[in-house]
Amino acid sequence: MAIVLHQFPISHYCEKVRWALDYKGVDYRLKNHLPGLHLKKMKAVAPFSSVPVLEHDGHYVQDSAAIISYLDTQFPARSLTPQSQEAREEALRWETFCDDNIGPHVRRYCYHTLLDHPNLVIPFFAKGGPFWGKAFLRAIFPKLQGLMRKGMQIREPHVSASRVTLEQSIQTLSQAYQGRTYLVGEKFSRADLAAASLLAPLFMPPAYGLDWPSSMPEPLQTWVNGQAAWLEPFSRLYDEKRSF
Repeated sequence: MAIVLHQFPISHYCEKVRWALDYKGVDYRLKNHLPGLHLKKMKAVAPFSSVPVLEHDGHYVQDSAAIISYLDTQFPARSLTPQSQEAREEALRWETFCDDNIGPHVRRYCYHTLLDHPNLVIPFFAKGGPFWGKAFLRAIFPKLQGLMRKGMQIREPHVSASRVTLEQSIQTLSQAYQGRTYLVGEKFSRADLAAASLLAPLFMPPAYGLDWPSSMPEPLQTWVNGQAAWLEPFSRLYDEKRSF
């Protein structure tokens, strides 16, 4: 019953799935792909070229939310999906909110700064990949940077719009945690997992699995510092619920 997670170690959507697998105690193997070279490989087994993709005995599931639903069906112990219809629908609404209003905007806003620092991001991209990965990425980085900026719309006015969306969404989530431990009911669910994992690159928890720098380049770090109080509930969730 081989399980393989095709991923980028840096991807917060992939971290969302890693956390789900670890939380449920499912044995799996990571297959780390290099950005750019993953396109044809993923397109050959799934509808789109993106990761994460879960491979389970020749069956492929793409998209972090679909993977978590699949895991809860195949491995029901420690379910991340609430049992009651009302709670399940609420958890799925929060997860969709995070997938749409946090995930892509963290990616765009962070990469706007990080792509100007290849010595920092190339080790993130190459982690756990082939031995020649760093050299290959350094050689193609100017092209890769251009493709990423174009494909993710990492340019103005989109970057500023993502910053505003992030600030509003972080506050919405943080306020939802006031007076409660979890977003839905009294139990950790896929809603909490989505919120914490997709925001994690902003507070750089060790359990994410990357060798984070002591701080991010400016102006990104100054902006993150301004969000510190709002990010506290998600850092707490990592401390309490995330394990390797």
